[in-house]
Parts: sequence; C-alpha cells; structure tokens
Amino acid sequence: MKAFRTLTLLAIGVGLPSAAFAGPSPMPPDAKVYIIWPQDGQVIQGGKFWVRMGLSNAGIAPAGVEQPFTGHHHILVDTDLPSMDEAIPNDKHHMHFGRGQTEARLELPPGRHTLQLLMGDAGHIPQNPPLYSKKINIIVRQ
Repeated sequence: MKAFRTLTLLAIGVGLPSAAFAGPSPMPPDAKVYIIWPQDGQVIQGGKFWVRMGLSNAGIAPAGVEQPFTGHHHILVDTDLPSMDEAIPNDKHHMHFGRGQTEARLELPPGRHTLQLLMGDAGHIPQNPPLYSKKINIIVRQ
C-alpha cells in the first residue's frame, strides 16, 4: 500500500503540474494559443508594432462572459508566467485584451523584449489546463 501511495504522488506531481494549479474554467486539452506576429527573433523598427494573437480548438469571449471553452488574450511583456490559480495581474507587464481582441498595437522602448500569450477566463484566471504560448524574443530599434 505504501508503494502505491508513493507512485500516485509521483504521477500527480509529474503528470499534472499545470492543471493542478489552474483555475476552474475548463479548456479542451488540444487547445493552443500562439503569437502569429512578430516572430521569435524579429527586429522591429520604431517601437510601435502590431501583435497578432492566434488560438485553435477553443473560442474567444470578452471578459465577464462565461462561455464553455472560451477565454481572452493577455500579453505578457518582459515577465514570467504568473500564478495559474489567481487572476492575471493588470499592469505594464500583463496586458489585458478583455474585449476579445486578437490583435493589439504595442509600443515598447528600444532594446530586447520578451512576449508571451496567456489565456484567461471571464474573471482573468487561466483555464484548466492553462493555455500559454511559447515565449518569444524581439528587438526594438529606433
């Protein structure tokens, strides 16, 4: 019996770390969120640019609208993923697109930056399982 408990704990700890700390809203396991543009390593002139956000096998709904298998985009700028069981912060590093936008115009200062998408439910809490894109690197030049 003791070996069974140990094996179960290992399976939970290794197999489901992100789902164990996600919010209550479900998402299909095959849903994916991704940055269409800019691409990883992109050099951007001038500081102002459009970010185009993609989502497959799930839907977009504005903040406050509780619809199964939907959410809205958040762009994380120069930061790591936040806690997956709390509302996504709303500051200069965590940009909310609660009207259901799939593109946004950003302005960043010259230098190296990271961008990452994170989906949030009606209350800005990541779904279960959490949907986040690969973190990309961009360079802004004046």
